[in-house]
Amino acid sequence: MIDKILVANRGEIAVRIVRACAELGIKSVAIYTDADRHALHVKKADEAYNIGPDPVGGYLNAHRIVNLARAAGCDALHPGYGFLSENAQLAEICAKNGIIFIGPSPDAMRRMGDKTAARAAAIAAGVPVVPGSEGNLANAQEAVQFAARVGYPVMLKATSGGGGRGIRRCNNEQELVRAYERVVSEATKAFGSAEVFLEKAILQPRHIEVQVLADKFGNVVHLFERDCSIQRRHQKLVEVAPSPQLTEAQRQEVCSLGVRAAKHVNYQNAGTVEFLFDQNGRFYFMEMNTRLQVEHTVTEQITGIDIVQEQIRIADGQPLSFAQADVQRRGYAVQFRINAEDPRNDFLPNYGRITRYYSPGGPGVRTDAAIYTGYEFPPHYDSMCAKLTVWALTWEKLLKRGRRALLDMGLYGVKTTKPYHLQILKTAEFQAGRFDTSFIDQHPELINYSIRRPPADLAAAIAAALVAHHGL
Repeated sequence: MIDKILVANRGEIAVRIVRACAELGIKSVAIYTDADRHALHVKKADEAYNIGPDPVGGYLNAHRIVNLARAAGCDALHPGYGFLSENAQLAEICAKNGIIFIGPSPDAMRRMGDKTAARAAAIAAGVPVVPGSEGNLANAQEAVQFAARVGYPVMLKATSGGGGRGIRRCNNEQELVRAYERVVSEATKAFGSAEVFLEKAILQPRHIEVQVLADKFGNVVHLFERDCSIQRRHQKLVEVAPSPQLTEAQRQEVCSLGVRAAKHVNYQNAGTVEFLFDQNGRFYFMEMNTRLQVEHTVTEQITGIDIVQEQIRIADGQPLSFAQADVQRRGYAVQFRINAEDPRNDFLPNYGRITRYYSPGGPGVRTDAAIYTGYEFPPHYDSMCAKLTVWALTWEKLLKRGRRALLDMGLYGVKTTKPYHLQILKTAEFQAGRFDTSFIDQHPELINYSIRRPPADLAAAIAAALVAHHGL
């Protein structure tokens, strides 16, 4: 059995994996760069090793990380999400060195990580897809010709993209020609691949994704769906499970489609099949994420299933600890991504020292974070400070508890998206559980909020002004 796991990641997801290891009685090993030497995942793991001064490249050096895992006596490696989590080469290097990779096979990662290959697999499995180019585009002229056939608007996408990058909506030929080189350039820099493809744009869809788990014995189950429709520039801000917008028949349909797609490619471990749900009630396969998702917490809250622990058991050769009939959902859960960003300044990152931090608590409240009072938020990484997940039995109670939990959270020293989330909760659409991917664009007024600064902060600001005025 797996006895020791190297966590090839950082931040809150590394802390999350370390905690899962602790509950399973498995030793955890953290890695960190010089910029992360005071990070919480370093303090929480059983062992921690420095991987050099490069703040980003250190987490992307697959050979070095696997060699470190061997030297530390690890049986397995968990990639978390981001960085190398969907890198098939990392999984292959692990296999060559006798290290268990906690994730899908390299073949499944390549097949479903490449968006054009994933489209082909979905079509072969009988899963509906958005009308799009049959393969990658050769040049801008080919893109223009395809768009002329299917009609505008269209979505130009990086084949190896993810995280909302390498995607542009084009409303006419001029926009498509201008966007083509930009998307190719962004895809090359972000994903090391210049390949792009085109899809017909589905206007004002809901973004519905299905969490699946699959073991090595052919068992594939879904853990119901998540609604990730509230996004800004294809970056998710708020996630809900289950979707308040689906009927039971629609829920069964999309979850069945997710399982069908996973079975077709002989998928193993945790994965997420993502769909667009149009205004006419039709589902279209969009992509599959062959890793743990940021928003997995809401699924855990409504099902009571620890997805990370199941990942580890599956990688260890064990069958799923439950069957589909055993998976029950209860209540609703919402995740707020608390990012160090200034919504009133185009969501620009706002890194710096966290002067004070109070984690919210109480019934149905969960916080996944890697910050603490005095932590210096580094500018090299993603701007996420914390994931606040709230659960309640009903949608109405969820709204009230979500507001209470957001107000409970105290995070000072950097500007965050917390007040923006409070504004979202006030909207009639969110309260009614009816929203789509155009929600943020349709509500520019959400940035018009005021922040009540605590007395201690005001006193500090006055003291600083007096010192500056008197030249002390």
